[in-house]
Amino acid sequence: MSANRLADATSPYLLQHAQNPVHWWPWGEEAFAEARRRQVPVLLSVGYAACHWCHVMAHESFEDEPTADLMNAGFVNIKVDREERPDVDAVYMEATQAMTGHGGWPMTVFTTPDGAPFYCGTYFPREHFQRILLGVSRAWEQEREGVVEQGRRVVEALSAPRSLPKAAPPGPEVLDAAVAALARDYDAVNGGYGGAPKFPPSMLQSFLLAHHARTGDRRGLDAAGHTAEAMARGGMYDQLGGGFARYAVDAAWVVPHFEKMLYDNALLARAYTRLWRTTGDELARRVACETLDWMVADLRTAEGGFASALDADSEGEEGRYYVWTPEQLSAVLGDDDGRWAAGLYGVTPGGTFEHGTSVLQLRTDPDDTERHARVRAALLAARARRVRPERDDKVVAAWNGLAIAALAEAGALFDRPDLVEHATTAARLLRDVHMRDGRILRTSRDGAAGGSAGVLEDYGDVAEGLLALHAVTGEPEWVAAAGGLLDTVLDRFADGEGGFYDTADDAETLFNRPRDPTDNATPSGWFAAAGALLTYAGLTGSARHRQAAEAALAPVSLLAERAARFAGWGLAVAETLLSGPLEIAVVGPDDDPRTRGLHRTALLHAPFGTAVTRGDGTDDRGIPLLADRPLVDGAPAAYVCQGFTCDLPVTTPERLRERLR
Repeated sequence: MSANRLADATSPYLLQHAQNPVHWWPWGEEAFAEARRRQVPVLLSVGYAACHWCHVMAHESFEDEPTADLMNAGFVNIKVDREERPDVDAVYMEATQAMTGHGGWPMTVFTTPDGAPFYCGTYFPREHFQRILLGVSRAWEQEREGVVEQGRRVVEALSAPRSLPKAAPPGPEVLDAAVAALARDYDAVNGGYGGAPKFPPSMLQSFLLAHHARTGDRRGLDAAGHTAEAMARGGMYDQLGGGFARYAVDAAWVVPHFEKMLYDNALLARAYTRLWRTTGDELARRVACETLDWMVADLRTAEGGFASALDADSEGEEGRYYVWTPEQLSAVLGDDDGRWAAGLYGVTPGGTFEHGTSVLQLRTDPDDTERHARVRAALLAARARRVRPERDDKVVAAWNGLAIAALAEAGALFDRPDLVEHATTAARLLRDVHMRDGRILRTSRDGAAGGSAGVLEDYGDVAEGLLALHAVTGEPEWVAAAGGLLDTVLDRFADGEGGFYDTADDAETLFNRPRDPTDNATPSGWFAAAGALLTYAGLTGSARHRQAAEAALAPVSLLAERAARFAGWGLAVAETLLSGPLEIAVVGPDDDPRTRGLHRTALLHAPFGTAVTRGDGTDDRGIPLLADRPLVDGAPAAYVCQGFTCDLPVTTPERLRERLR
């Protein structure tokens, strides 16, 4: 079978389809020109490499010769990796949701040769899909004028100017209302929010912890702690290898959807690190470290970046790599340890998953830690001999920014310099491969940049990661790099109303320019940019960046009560705004243990979002917050400031802790 036009793609998802009998085209003007030449509609199929139902539809339809013949005869077929082109995904997902009331992947959209969507859906079983192909082809031949008019109306409706209601930046009462709204939606039995399927509330965790730190409100702290433990003890957490699956299909975190995404694990590792920082909880520390160690072991690329995801499937079955039967446990461990492990991990004869298999859970701590360590190591070694899930090894800038922040923060707090080094190496990859003159490319693979322009979340999340890395290392280059990205955000992404578009003003023109402040699986680019702008303003004193951050947080006031679950990152950044943010400059020789003690105290006890920097007391390193911050009688010192107005410096960790209280 000859390769189609996807053979030269850099996306692993597109390469999965390169040998299909479907005559796929990559996204681009050439494909739409071909549709205009042939006078046929476009079939746009959008998915990603780790998507289980994308694989199902591929096996059922795209690898099926009769189905491919229908697609090739009646359509120009375009395959899009949503992780490479989130802008394309966003505009057509909005159309899909508007026309069907729901969305998801694979997303299947029929458009005119000019790209106007007129029929949308998600996964279709083969026979149903074939009927749709025949029906759309018939409508195009017999009722083309009506079909084109339908597409025109959809484009007109979705591209109409829309302004958010005016609102002020959120004050304390708004954040209190968000906590109350979340409490009403909280699952007090199982933790988390809502019913099945249940997604990890990573960004809400950070907000609730920050709110507790500022107000002492235990509702948020208790909810965050309960949810964190429930997720870590359930099947969504990989009890052998560490790391979290995408979500749980049930309300009690028992059975996961098995794909493991970089962004989930980076966000969750940071949330568990912050929970440990707040409470000292040992489970939180263990899960944070295991998750980051898994990221390094299984997602780190040869170039030092982090791959996007591991597939849900192996050997054609979802979850096969991860599940066990009692007999399999005994075969690896022997009868006695096998029975003990089955009881500990909740592996039953009937199973908790499919075909009598069970997902491992750890609902209680083992009574014999040495035995558990031995059993776990044996099971992990046995599992390693199974066929591993495929890895989507493209490096996405935004998600690597999230990983850099998590690694740097945990590395500093847990005294793990190896994690800080991994964060630094990933930052260098982004700097050297993805970034040029304040602009960023979204993806790379094998050290070569892809062709997709960065979107707002790339700029916001990478800037956030670089600033977190600076807080830990004191290296000034990361502030300069973040500043370049944030200047581009203000110059190229601003919407003129205090917010941001998801794409730059010189990006490819689609029928709608996406703009959405709400979080999804990751922080919205809008709120990610707001957080990075606020931190950058704290380091530099830039009024422009500070004012932009405040204006961008206005939607939090609209979302707090009505949709707090989709504004977690904005709520967390709003907490930072209410705390100042504080600015801390630590000065002293890098090799002086007194400097290190002050620096660690700042990282450990300052409010989340505090702008932290470090210098030697003689040179500001290009960081305005370090200017005119001398040592005190030759001793290292910490300056605690707000709005660049500083208290008297302190010279001991104890005095710094008192000041931060």
